[in-house]
Amino acid sequence: MQDINEIAYFSEENSASTVIDRMKDAPNERLKEVMTSVILHLHAVIKETEPTMAEWEQAIGFLTATGQICDDKRQEWILLSDVLGISMLVDEINNRRATGATENTVLGPFHVQGVPHREMGDSISDDGKGEPMFVHGRVLDTNGDPVDGAMIDAWQASHDGFYDNQQPDVQPEHNLRGIFTTGPDGKYWYKAIKPAYYGIPNDGPVGQMLTGLGRSDVRPAHLHYIIGKEGYDLVTTHIFDGDDANLSTDPVFGVRASLINKFNHVDDPQRAKDLGMPNPFWEVETDFILNPAKGS
Repeated sequence: MQDINEIAYFSEENSASTVIDRMKDAPNERLKEVMTSVILHLHAVIKETEPTMAEWEQAIGFLTATGQICDDKRQEWILLSDVLGISMLVDEINNRRATGATENTVLGPFHVQGVPHREMGDSISDDGKGEPMFVHGRVLDTNGDPVDGAMIDAWQASHDGFYDNQQPDVQPEHNLRGIFTTGPDGKYWYKAIKPAYYGIPNDGPVGQMLTGLGRSDVRPAHLHYIIGKEGYDLVTTHIFDGDDANLSTDPVFGVRASLINKFNHVDDPQRAKDLGMPNPFWEVETDFILNPAKGS
């Protein structure tokens, strides 16, 4: 029989080390490394905050509710990751790029697959609602040369702050979404609408948490993009409206100074005619700079 004095039974003092010791024969070293860190930090939080049993039950209830509200249209766990700044931190660590390359930001929960490819210059607004906007620019490499054949996956919220998959009975499927491909000059241009700021879903546990913390749940107006070409890093990014009052309180911490741009109001009948736009309209011009992929 083993001497019970040689066994490190669980105690408040050695709680983390006792749990970690049980993993010493783990076959997955990376899992063991990650879980060791998680356990050390979680036990430290509990010892620092000393929650009551009622508070711990409330925490378990919060996590349970977060999972229960998820479905094929809504991902509350991504939302929680976003509002805690975890999504942006993971993104930062995995997308360290050369100075001057377009910076990444959060993907968000509303990107979808199967979006239609559109011709350059097409409108992504299938319902025609909202203030018209002309979006254009170039896709370049870090030397300033145009990138031919770059894929641009673009999507945005509507004039009243909703994505099509949030309003399947109101908006046409794939409204305000489109995939474009650049030519030899690297230029892109398409017609859209001026996006609105909007509140992230606040009817679930994450929204309740933000309210309890006195935090804003309003994202500043923005356009979404994924830009890709073989041989370059894939870029997931935004263009933010520089006049939006919510830039400094974005609940998902997605705003970067380099991604803020001016949405210009244009009242010029001739320019509107040349672009095939109604007058007046909004306009934003942004260049995307792609970083060479490692090994390219």
